Amino acid sequence: MNPKNELIPADSHASTENNFDSIAQVSRRAFMTTAALAGAGVATLTATAQTREELLAGRQGDYASDPGPANQPLIDENPNSHMPPFTDHGNMGPIWYSFDLASRRVQNGGWTDQVTVRELPTSKSIAGVSMRLTANSIRELHWHTSDEWAIVLTGTTRITILQPDGKMYIDDVGPGDLWYFPAGFPHSLQGIGPQGTEFLLVFNDGAFSEADTFLISESLVHLPPEVIQKNMGWSRESFNTLPQTQLYIFEGTQPPSLEEQKRALGDKLETVNKYTYKLSEQRPDPVRAGGSVKIIDVDKFPVAKKLCAAQVTLKPGGMREVHWHPHSDEWQYYIHGKGRMTIATTGAAARTMDFSANDVGFVPIMATHYVENTGTEDLVFLEMLAAPHFIDVSMNAWIAGLPDNLATAHTKLPLNVIRSAPQTALTILPK
Repeated sequence: MNPKNELIPADSHASTENNFDSIAQVSRRAFMTTAALAGAGVATLTATAQTREELLAGRQGDYASDPGPANQPLIDENPNSHMPPFTDHGNMGPIWYSFDLASRRVQNGGWTDQVTVRELPTSKSIAGVSMRLTANSIRELHWHTSDEWAIVLTGTTRITILQPDGKMYIDDVGPGDLWYFPAGFPHSLQGIGPQGTEFLLVFNDGAFSEADTFLISESLVHLPPEVIQKNMGWSRESFNTLPQTQLYIFEGTQPPSLEEQKRALGDKLETVNKYTYKLSEQRPDPVRAGGSVKIIDVDKFPVAKKLCAAQVTLKPGGMREVHWHPHSDEWQYYIHGKGRMTIATTGAAARTMDFSANDVGFVPIMATHYVENTGTEDLVFLEMLAAPHFIDVSMNAWIAGLPDNLATAHTKLPLNVIRSAPQTALTILPK
């Protein structure tokens, strides 16, 4: 049973029934300042000349003590930033932000906030928006210059999208399910049912802004009334009745049933292209002792040509193996649980951060990284790529495939030690 109608991964423990409860608890990190972690970082090691011995020595005795003022709740939430592993080095820029820090726009019918390049400057290729629509409330008909990938977090959303050929697609999307809207295709969203809906939107442009979309209200009101009359046949009195400002999010009335609205479209109903996908019904692959993965890309969801994802579930102590993506940055959204990630990139830069529900992580293209469950419940998160196919390269598989002489020359380890590692990509590793 799931009385809250919330997304629950098929292979999660019962403890994940509250996967998304923390999303609404914006007070958890509301007091944190953006500069605390999203800037240069807290106590990140920046001296490029430090040796391993110096890094380890700095963690002995009283050297790392901090008798001055401290934001202890922030430190408790982010221990790997306050005291980084000795393997961290340099400063690659911010890799963490939280929707709980983002400026929220609230009005009749719901709210929205966003994490874009303005909040997370390193993420130039992907941005995200979190949105809530109360029962029957509507996100105004609009379109934008970026493709939109979305996952429903709670409740049910009714979507409409118009194709350039004049056909309309309409569907209801529930917890854990997706929609995808190509750039320039006009669409609307409405919260269905007594609790409305909440969803995450992901765009293939880090500079995207939810406040800068093309709205039907603004298009109509700024056309001369004689043009409106000539184009639509509406009188000047009708023009004067049009909204004078944008609607954006507004309260609506309960719509007819989905079946009734589909019937009303007649031969204008789109039935070939599917703009929604039931990820909640997809079986995880692979499933391992440490967790599971659901990959959704253009092969399964053909309209999603510019964004793809993996939904990862890690059991306590489980780990997403060390890997990198050769063709895209990775934008992460943490749904439930607690974890940590280390990123290693060029110039000997490495950074470790902690993540909780409603946080965003960012990994530059080709940078080595892992994600580890450091909590007591399942860790559930999304890996988003600005690409049609989900591709990664496993560190274990690479080393395993190297000829013996190259493997020993590069690692300085005995061959029997090298070959004791996994000899294939495992995706998920157990505790």
